[in-house]
Amino acid sequence: MRPWTTPRFENTSIYLPVLPYLQHCCRLMITLPLELGAWIPPRRPRLAGAGLMAGLLLGAGAVQAQAPVAPATLSTPPSAPTGPWTLQRAVDYALEHNLNVRQSQLTAESNKAVLTQSKAALLPTANLNGTQTWNTGRTINPLTYQYENETVRSNNFSAQSQVVLFQGFQLRNTIRRNDLDYEASLSDIGKARNDLALNVASAYLQLLLSEELIRSNQSRVASSQAQVARTQILLKAGSVAESNLLDSQSQLASDELNVITATNQRDIARLNLVQLLNLDGAAASTFQVDVPSLPDPDAEAPLALNLEETFRSASATLPEIKAADLRVQSAQRSIDLARGGYYPRLVLSGSLVTGYSSSATSRVLTGDSTATFLPVFQYDPLNPSAPPRTTTFAVIGPKQPNAELLKTGFFTQLGDNVGRSVQLGLTVPILNGLQVRTNVQRAIINEKLSQARAEQVRLTLRQNIEQAFVDARAAQLQYAAAKRQVAALTLSQRNAEIRFNNGLLNGTDFNIAKNNLTAAESNRIQAKYSFIFRRKVLDFYQGKPLAL
Repeated sequence: MRPWTTPRFENTSIYLPVLPYLQHCCRLMITLPLELGAWIPPRRPRLAGAGLMAGLLLGAGAVQAQAPVAPATLSTPPSAPTGPWTLQRAVDYALEHNLNVRQSQLTAESNKAVLTQSKAALLPTANLNGTQTWNTGRTINPLTYQYENETVRSNNFSAQSQVVLFQGFQLRNTIRRNDLDYEASLSDIGKARNDLALNVASAYLQLLLSEELIRSNQSRVASSQAQVARTQILLKAGSVAESNLLDSQSQLASDELNVITATNQRDIARLNLVQLLNLDGAAASTFQVDVPSLPDPDAEAPLALNLEETFRSASATLPEIKAADLRVQSAQRSIDLARGGYYPRLVLSGSLVTGYSSSATSRVLTGDSTATFLPVFQYDPLNPSAPPRTTTFAVIGPKQPNAELLKTGFFTQLGDNVGRSVQLGLTVPILNGLQVRTNVQRAIINEKLSQARAEQVRLTLRQNIEQAFVDARAAQLQYAAAKRQVAALTLSQRNAEIRFNNGLLNGTDFNIAKNNLTAAESNRIQAKYSFIFRRKVLDFYQGKPLAL
């Protein structure tokens, strides 16, 4: 199969509240008796792991972050390719069609829009406004400010523009904070893809384990069937008692039940994987996985690992670490943003207004003119205090043009009523209910909380590496011991079978010997897969390709 290469993470995030619980479940399940391959993993939630493999792989961190791909909807699952599925093929298909990854992509797009908006806040604002009003009865003309008693239609138009010259560097800090949040959301995409890939790998390996348990139990059924046939022949020959045949038939029924249990376990693992891949009914009915050849744990040298070097390598590549650091930086920018409220705010604004009123009139010349006659008065020079006397003479005055009052046109009023203004506003905060101080205190607390979370992420990573190493080494030793136990119990079971066929051993003791071998074989298989899972976890932490 193709190698599962380790990615180059650039933007990722972490949130691992379920890891302690999953690791506890893993340790508990390893210590439980695992007879007859009857280990059935719990139903897995989305992106939270399934049974033992989920605890192992999710505890490992993440796999390669790939470029975001828009998935198909759940209502119309995409058509899947045919043929056996390899692990890499299943992971690639799930990453392409999963909606949880798509949701993370949409969240990142939303954060990008917020970042774009914060950058646009540096630009001036410009707005146009217009109103139309009807006034009936006695009202004030908005243009002449005189009382009028008629129905007046008026329009007001304005254009305003405003630019913030200084605001305590809040706009700049907002841009930087939103940029960090956007980078962290890109990390969330990688985290969602990693979680999905881990769940797919978990379900895939669980399916392989179930298939091997079925094959192991089927071989036991074949052995029990042969034993029943031999016992029936011996019973007819009078060599054994009838109770021996009944014990053999009882053991055969138990082995057949174990096959059914293992088959149900396989069906559950298969369903989990099909649901993660979002396959339609037709593709799910023909779904098959490729069964690779997995080496035995004792074929490798005893496991050795430099934990500190592995931790440094994982810290430099895993998305969880970078996401936690980005959120710490974002919290620091939030402190600077809150402190900007202490500074004055300087704003430059301007406006342009005009209006129209249906009651507005203007004196318009008609172009016609008429002559005027002015009478002539005579004063008495001997009596200057006497009023003048009217004479029969008259003086013809110059012609004057005629004029009348007409409604002023719409566009004429708009041009005549233009008003302009420029304003420079300064706001100095003095006391506003301690809001700024409270915001700064809250921002400082959030920054400390982000630092604590980042430290917790690194602590969790270190603990997961240490736990994976201890579990892998224990699984390797457990496999070697289980293999020796299987070899010894195989000889013991053969000896018990000979004695049972010769009537020297009762059926109960023979079944005990056979069940002991069955349990040992089951433990050997479990130890093999436990080592493989944990070894792949450690390989991932060291930046090595993940491949079966």
